[in-house]
Amino acid sequence: MATTAADARAAVGDAPAGDLAAKVGLTDQQLLDMYALIALTRAVDERMWILNRAGKVPFVISGQGHEGAQVGLAFELRKGHDWMVPFYRSVASVLTFGMTAREIMLAQFARSIDPSSGGRQMPGHYGAARHNILSTSSPVATQVLHAVGIALAAKIRGIDQVVMTSLGEGASNQGDFHEGLNFAGIHRLPVVTVVENNGYAISVPARLQTAVEDVADRAGGYAMPGVVVDGADVLACYRAGREAIRRARAGEGPTLIEAKVTRLTGHSSDDQQTKYRSAEELASGKDRDPLPRFRSQLRDAGVLDDEHESTIAAEIKAAVDDATDWAEAQPEPDPATAERHVYAGDPPDPSAGQPGAG
Repeated sequence: MATTAADARAAVGDAPAGDLAAKVGLTDQQLLDMYALIALTRAVDERMWILNRAGKVPFVISGQGHEGAQVGLAFELRKGHDWMVPFYRSVASVLTFGMTAREIMLAQFARSIDPSSGGRQMPGHYGAARHNILSTSSPVATQVLHAVGIALAAKIRGIDQVVMTSLGEGASNQGDFHEGLNFAGIHRLPVVTVVENNGYAISVPARLQTAVEDVADRAGGYAMPGVVVDGADVLACYRAGREAIRRARAGEGPTLIEAKVTRLTGHSSDDQQTKYRSAEELASGKDRDPLPRFRSQLRDAGVLDDEHESTIAAEIKAAVDDATDWAEAQPEPDPATAERHVYAGDPPDPSAGQPGAG
């Protein structure tokens, strides 16, 4: 069943100052860690745009506005044990799950030691075997099937692993999404599917994509809970993610979570959103920016002060500068290895079987 965003955040949104951590079941340090992850993601994302505009990286697909939902929902996952199958905006998700700013920048620069693909994929296809992050394919929603397959394997093996996968609301209209959820519902698999609904599938508004207001309403057709949460409310997202992860780990089956987020940039560096979004809409979206909202919440609760914020900002600047300089200095892939990993063995001889061959 779907819940309202207000219901999802009721237990934390109005917590009194000094009691915020206790209300949500975290420590003050964990709250600061969440804030640092959101701020780091924003800084990495902003650096990507600068590099793109400078002609140093070819493409950016941004997660600005999604960071609070991603950090909150993924924070309860067990690093090195659970699995994540991200999508192209999942910068905050993969950083929360163990990837580093250096690894993100390696993907942007397409360097040979990029853990996502060795520089063989376009930016945004994040993955890292050592972190149990599966690199996704380009067709949207295929990651749902991949996540469900990993969850089935975990169930067969009797391992209490949870799989979290993410996608946009536009991708939720693809057949893979429905096939994956149907299979997960039938077999009660330990998978959490997160739809990050920013209201646009590139330039197509949500009202022209779906006949329902909430994608989470579809969960009822697959016998799993459907939860709607305010994606700008970090702690509401944390609570929703924690409960879904708990259910999955306890053998209670899958959950569909819809996080209502805002997209603060164009769909990608190749998109001009002012062509289809009004100035008023773009301005109002900034009011749903999770970074300043969470900062204010932590300050009001006495968790974040000037000293903490100054320290975090300095550490983030140093990390982003280091990641940029280090990744750019790494070697590009050797063209001679272009066919590596394409075939199980050596590529076939193109002249074999041709007239005159032999």
